[in-house]
Formats: sequence, C-alpha cells, structure tokens
Amino acid sequence: MTGNKRCLALHGRKKEPPKRHGAALLRPGIIRTDSEQDRQVGYMFIPSTNVRTQFTCKAGPPRVSWRLLFFGTDQFAVESLKLLNLCSGILNVHPSLLPRWRGPAPVFHTVMHGDTVTGVTVIQIRPDKFDVGPILNQEIHQVPKNCTAEDLGAALATKGAHLLLDTLMKLPEKIANKREQEPKGVTFAPKINRSMSWINWEEQTCDQIACLCRAIGSRIPLRTMWMGETIKLLDFVGKCYTSDERNQKPGSVYYDKDSNTLAVCCKDGWVAFRTVLLNKRLTAADFHNGYLNQTVKKNTSSKPAEGQFVSRKGRTEELQTNTWRGQKKQ
Repeated sequence: MTGNKRCLALHGRKKEPPKRHGAALLRPGIIRTDSEQDRQVGYMFIPSTNVRTQFTCKAGPPRVSWRLLFFGTDQFAVESLKLLNLCSGILNVHPSLLPRWRGPAPVFHTVMHGDTVTGVTVIQIRPDKFDVGPILNQEIHQVPKNCTAEDLGAALATKGAHLLLDTLMKLPEKIANKREQEPKGVTFAPKINRSMSWINWEEQTCDQIACLCRAIGSRIPLRTMWMGETIKLLDFVGKCYTSDERNQKPGSVYYDKDSNTLAVCCKDGWVAFRTVLLNKRLTAADFHNGYLNQTVKKNTSSKPAEGQFVSRKGRTEELQTNTWRGQKKQ
C-alpha cells in the first residue's frame, strides 16, 4: 500500500453483498511496469459457482452478487478500467486522510513532511481523475515517532484492509452517506525520485533531514557534493550535539572520534552519518583518514569550500507539484 493505489471495481447486480463470500477464488498476479517502485501485487476476486476451496465457509447454492477487481498502480488501473463495464462504480483505498496527499506516494510524503496524524480513506473514483471522489469511509491513524515509510505503509495496509471490508459490508449505507472532499487542505504526493535525495544544508533543518531519510532513505540514499563529486550518505544516526568551535557554516563536516561518525552542519544544528559511498563504501573513519583529513591539511582561508559538503546547485525541488493527472493545485 506504500506509495501506490489500491482500487476496487464493482459491477454486476446492484444488491447488498452477502455476509459470506462463499467460494470466491483468490488469484494473485504480479504487475510489472518500467519502475521497480510500481511493481505491485494485484488480486483478482472471481465469483465462482459451486466451487469448494479452503476459503469456503459453507457449502450451498451458488450466489453471485458482485465482482471485485483489486489492483495496484495507476497504469494498471487505467488499462483495467478500459475492459470493465461498470455499474456500481469504483472504490479506491487511499493511505492518507484525503484531501491531504492526493497522488501516488502519500505514505512517503506523510513521513517526509513530518505529519503526526494520517489515516486511510475509502472513496469513489470519478472518471479521468483519481483521489478526488466522495468519501465513503475514513479512519485516523497516529504516526509513530521516528517511523519509516515502510513501517507506516505496513500499518496502513492492515488498517485499510479492515476499513475496506467494513465499507463493503455496509456498502449501500456508505454510498447513501458519502460526503464530498473539502476544497481546503488539498496537498499532492508525486512519486518519489532521485532528485528528492539531494540535501540542501543551507535550507534544511535537522528534523527535515531526518524525515527525508526515514521517508526515502531505504530506497534512495541521501546525497550531497564533495569536491565536485557525488557522495551518498548512509547509516543516518540523527541529530548530534557538539561544543566544537570550528566552522559552523552549513555543509561543514568533521569526524567525531567518540561516536565514529561524520557530523555535518545544517541549517539549525548538526546531523551524523556512520558511512558514506564515494566510489566505494567507506566508514566515517575511512573517509576521515583518506579524504577529509588530507583536505583539511591543504585547506587555506582562500578556499573555504574545501573540506565541506556542498549543496548541489540547481537542485530540483519536487516535494510539491502544481499538477498531477491534470488536476490544478488549489
């Protein structure tokens, strides 16, 4: 459920669903797209007649009241919808409290922006647009402190499954009491990409860097520039404290022997990393001995940029976007 869509297509007879689903077959399938981020597992619920499986609760006459298609990713959704003759509409299980974080990566942006509260929303999909339809069901979820996008996504997946079942069991009631999304509070969650991993030492705080790491760090390492080369920052420790009177300029980096970390100055303090990737993986001590210490010895007051991590010039800001699937930002 992390960073992707979950939808249900409902068609067939318009009647209240039975309390038991009988002998429906559950067939998993892999959906492959160009991006590994979009590789998700879809499940097709196919109504069957007089078929006994391990999921059958009780043998009885065949009953077919609806058909469900459960799928992931927008690309797969569009192609699937072309083949369906829909009567009862489509339900989307979205891992955020809509209208906040409309888009394909709501969990990542929830963590990245330090939200303390999120949730799951079940909505009806409107033609040609996602995440703007009326809300049928919604449940709040408190974001645990220091949780990662993976942890949050797993928790919301479980909550979303229960919320979906509740919605289906009370579908006529939920549809009758649906409500439109509020026009205020709309935010967008575009797909994560490598441009988001660049750290801007002058603008980002310790907390913002920590949130960024917990949001995308396991997929895309945080990056900065060192002596004209890209260096990846690994094994984030968090905010650190120093009484050192050395250069307090954002991007300043030094080796802390006591914690065996690299401390880097940002907008409002210092953050630490245990490992970096520069041509090869290096511990903080390795980087200090092989690169940092040598650079500091050569450094003069006429070359203040040496011995520092530098924010990449022209860094593309993509935490927000003005458009997503043709929707104008409000």
